[in-house]
Amino acid sequence: MADLTHPDQHTDLSIDQDLALRTAASRLAGEFTGLYGPETIERFLHTSYDQFATAHTIPNYLPLLAERFARLRLQALARVEGHHHDGKPVVLFLCTHNAGRSQMALGFFTHLAGNRAVAWSGGSEPGTSINPAAITAMAERGIDITAEYPKPWTDEIVRAADVVITMGCGDACPVFPGTRYENWDVDDPAGLTPEQVRPIRDDLDRRVRRLLDQLAIPAT
Repeated sequence: MADLTHPDQHTDLSIDQDLALRTAASRLAGEFTGLYGPETIERFLHTSYDQFATAHTIPNYLPLLAERFARLRLQALARVEGHHHDGKPVVLFLCTHNAGRSQMALGFFTHLAGNRAVAWSGGSEPGTSINPAAITAMAERGIDITAEYPKPWTDEIVRAADVVITMGCGDACPVFPGTRYENWDVDDPAGLTPEQVRPIRDDLDRRVRRLLDQLAIPAT
């Protein structure tokens, strides 16, 4: 699990990156007004930046990824601390690289559940991009997962989940009392062609539909 608790001082930021992070901090402060102060928001934003700075090589994308991940973490923290009361179940899909299986499962769940539930995903060793074959296979089913990105999980994200679905991350997957866990034995699509990914995709479709039935969430 990523250790994202202590921000570093970013002395090597370009002027554009620094401005982008400051702008992101302002946006997040507006979104979480009354819940979290500037100190907390900046800590989450900069530790999120540190996570992606080690994995991604396109500097201009780093502030955007950091903002998206910080927003997710703050939303999760708000649920853990009881500040968010929409009553929607939260499902977290975890695999090793968060580039194939968990992203396809997330795509199916979000597509089928609509706004009746919340789905997140993460990886124990996040990759740098979504598996192109997985993108192609999902597009064949009318589901676009190109806006997603590989990311780790953190304590607040796992604690906020009602159901944690694991796929191949083994002992690295976190376990917290009171959370429902289910392991799906699904092949890893890494290195496969779209044709080879289709059976994995269809397996995930069936599993997600079964999970929605168990959660009493009608599939669209």
